[in-house]
Amino acid sequence: MGSAMFSILLPIALALVMFGLGLTLTVGDFTRVLKYPKAAVIALVCQMIVLPAICVGLIVVFGLEGVLAVGMMLLVASPGGTSANLFSHLAGGDVALNVTLTAINSVLAVFTLPLVVGVSMASFLDGGASVGLQPAKFVQVFAIVLIPVVIGMAVRSRFTDWAERMRKPVKIGSAVVLVLVIGAAIAQEFQTLVDNIGTLGPVALALSVLSLAIGYYVPRLFRVDRGQAIASAMEIGVHNATLAIAVAISVLGDKAMAVPAGIYGVLMFFPAGIAAVLLSRTRERAPVS
Repeated sequence: MGSAMFSILLPIALALVMFGLGLTLTVGDFTRVLKYPKAAVIALVCQMIVLPAICVGLIVVFGLEGVLAVGMMLLVASPGGTSANLFSHLAGGDVALNVTLTAINSVLAVFTLPLVVGVSMASFLDGGASVGLQPAKFVQVFAIVLIPVVIGMAVRSRFTDWAERMRKPVKIGSAVVLVLVIGAAIAQEFQTLVDNIGTLGPVALALSVLSLAIGYYVPRLFRVDRGQAIASAMEIGVHNATLAIAVAISVLGDKAMAVPAGIYGVLMFFPAGIAAVLLSRTRERAPVS
């Protein structure tokens, strides 16, 4: 599959995924945050400020450089993945809070993601200071991420029954296209993946474990109830690797930059699954928060 096909198919596939997300959202998902502002604010601060700082620490400790370092920062700047809702449900978390956080994160990422990538490129790439903050690239992220979500929400609002029927087909169809396109992209960078799996594997696992731990224990420290802390853990601990890969390839035009997210996207299911099992078991033993 050629570069021209990537540049066309990947944004379309991602836009479909974001449209599918929009079909599941209502204005109430954004306003619901007013019911539990503390849980939402703590989760967002962890995701927007604490995790990027931790990721920088991991990059330094593990000696990552260049596009791979930027790829890790791109991953950590991406909002929670849609599988966060599933893991939260399995662990006994407040899934409504997950939906709200995903909705808010998807909007905030339009602004924070180009900023984090711009600073990362300035820090880790020679002469890359202006790349991440180019207005055209900012607009591309905006168009790929936010606009399809808004359209999906508008369609749901106007044609609720149709939106309910289409949620599953849109989700399955876009997921299939994404898997094929991303699989082909990673295949093209297979040597980069093989060369760096020894370094990137431990970094990805460490990021996943730390994200889950921070997402759970920081809210608990501030006396957020257990269900909301679990939702926060999954939202913060399950990054949207798909979005990071899509932005790396289609917006920034660098397949090697997508490799960290590709490795993370596979490995993070193990810590997230283990966390979900452990949290659901402790819930059964101690139902009182």
